[in-house]
Amino acid sequence: MTQATQPQQRGIIVTESALRQVLSLQDKQGKDLCLRVGVRQGGCSGMSYMMDFEDISKITPQDEVFDYEGFKIVCDRKSLLYLYGLQLDYSDAMIGGGFQFTNPNASQTCGCGKSFGV
Repeated sequence: MTQATQPQQRGIIVTESALRQVLSLQDKQGKDLCLRVGVRQGGCSGMSYMMDFEDISKITPQDEVFDYEGFKIVCDRKSLLYLYGLQLDYSDAMIGGGFQFTNPNASQTCGCGKSFGV
């Protein structure tokens, strides 16, 4: 894993490689967007991660906002209960590449790494 860009006290920690990838994807969208990270019911372990770009105007007072070099990562407070301390990383490896979630709150994770249980 690569070094995190912010100290550990952040609610969601983003590595340099993940931030570079997110900024590259955002640039292709051609809009000023934030990244919303959260959880939803489902997946092979009970809860699955969700992550998508969203217009900044959709940020609400109920959201926690983490600023990374001017780029905003947003998480609703309910999801943050399950994600606090999550590290988001990115690998461009041919096998097992893509975004990876390391969640200290997960008691189990599935083989695909996209869902977890608490």
